[in-house]
Amino acid sequence: MKLRTTLLTAAIGGLFAVTAFAAPVTQEGTGVGKHGDITVAVTFDEGRITDIKVVKNQENPVLAKKVFTDLKDHVVQSNSADLDVISGATFSSKGFLDAVKDAAKKAGVTLSKADKKALKKAVVNLPKESSYDVVVIGAGGAGFSAAIEAKNAGANVVLLEKMPAVGGNSLISGAEMNVARNWVQPKLGITDDSPELHAEDTYKGGDKKGDMKVINVMTHQALDAALWCRDYLGVKFEDDNLFFFGGHSRKRALIPVGHTGTEFIAKFQAKADELGIPVITNMKAEELVKDKDGRVVGVKATMDGNTYTFNAKGGVVLATGGFGANPEMVKKYNPKIDERFKTTDAPGATGEALYMAERAGAELVNMSYIQTYPICDPISGVIELIADARFDGAIMLNQEGKRFVEELERRDVLSEAILKQTGAYCWVLWNDKIGAISNTVKAHPTEYEAFTKQGIMKTCDDLKCIADFTKIPFDQLKATTDRVTSMAGKGNDKDFNHRSGLVDMSQGKYYVIKAVPSTHHTMGGVRINEKAQALTKDGQVIPGLWAAGEVTGVTHGTNRLGGNAYTDIIVFGRIAGKAAAEAAK
Repeated sequence: MKLRTTLLTAAIGGLFAVTAFAAPVTQEGTGVGKHGDITVAVTFDEGRITDIKVVKNQENPVLAKKVFTDLKDHVVQSNSADLDVISGATFSSKGFLDAVKDAAKKAGVTLSKADKKALKKAVVNLPKESSYDVVVIGAGGAGFSAAIEAKNAGANVVLLEKMPAVGGNSLISGAEMNVARNWVQPKLGITDDSPELHAEDTYKGGDKKGDMKVINVMTHQALDAALWCRDYLGVKFEDDNLFFFGGHSRKRALIPVGHTGTEFIAKFQAKADELGIPVITNMKAEELVKDKDGRVVGVKATMDGNTYTFNAKGGVVLATGGFGANPEMVKKYNPKIDERFKTTDAPGATGEALYMAERAGAELVNMSYIQTYPICDPISGVIELIADARFDGAIMLNQEGKRFVEELERRDVLSEAILKQTGAYCWVLWNDKIGAISNTVKAHPTEYEAFTKQGIMKTCDDLKCIADFTKIPFDQLKATTDRVTSMAGKGNDKDFNHRSGLVDMSQGKYYVIKAVPSTHHTMGGVRINEKAQALTKDGQVIPGLWAAGEVTGVTHGTNRLGGNAYTDIIVFGRIAGKAAAEAAK
């Protein structure tokens, strides 16, 4: 412990008295979070932590919120960094705790061994039973949409979320949203799109296994949903670019600023706060409650070992997402997606609510249809959003340096093609000409830094450097890029018929990243109709139960097209919320 000495002088018998005491010391420390360094300033007094200030971080503000509040308080309370991480924010938690340990080491302080059982939890003053007009389960995009629309329809509504933070997959998604006839298309010369064409693409993309009635509702209400997000919630979209996802016949995906769901979820949370909608986290729904007539009238849920009942006069909206983060459940329904696959999904996407709905009489359909996302980090399994340059001309290469598939094919087709290549991975390659359109390096600086540090990404001025990094034979790499350049422009790809058109790759700077498929989206779930009402095996409506988003199973058929998830969750979340509120009147 460093000492600061104060001299107290007094004329005592001609002697000076000198007194030394230890004063508080503040020391900075650094750890590595999910998106880069986390730096904290820790104040120590007599060997104990008295304060922690976060000096620098690049973490997702929604996911990391409880790391910098609850976890921080527990560190101060216990004088220890030997604590459990916040569920759903593992890497942010670890980076924060490591930063505290680093500060302690530099200050010469030995921290305590935590008595985790003695940690005081925040007192939750919730009644064991409460009554609302509408109860919404799951605080992602679908759940927030439902809760906000129910509230605006005059309902008293509550939103329950089992995880410590809101957002789920909606938060970590790229959050692009397919909308035919959107306001950006005319700027790009696209004037021939329509909800009917969007519906046809979606139906074909799911091998004609989706419900066309439901699909048509999604595509025809997409524009209104997007305008609601833009003009009512305040979501900001790029005004001069769209993504062209695989399986679509037109470029129609709106892009939120930042290219992630943070823009949506932050605006959703702000609107819920403004409207006074209670959002209760760490509250896990366990059972749907029915009355004697078979109507769903509430939810039993648990928090910290206690059971709570939330009565719902109008009904319950189920918006709990899929089961892509539950490897046992994934393998149960699709044995081909086994231990080789990591997942892109948020840790809360574990699917128990599907069985809860089934116990209440809902039919689960298409459960074996599980999508893998083709371009993911080989280490963590997360989507490489920086490689979205693929939608503007980046090419996919195998270890031999050859293209092997059309880069804008369906996700399932791309994933299967990658798994057939040497090493079951691919390289995504693009140059500054493509990058100037996509802006993915600029949009995802933390990914760029992290993937480069991990050694799976490289930036080079020439192809020789790319060849040295990837170990792809230079002659073949050069031959492939020369051929791509010779076929640049729409309709010129003689090898794989690239639907958007290849781009000149003769000049650098070049970017390359290694990628593998990961479990991404579960198309199966609760059968619903076009009104978002949950249905039984006999096709009968379960009164009082609505479902929206990835928890449902009829919209996407065998395969969800990129950009359709956000359209799905917003459209049907809004429909469900309005209907449940109306039922309460």
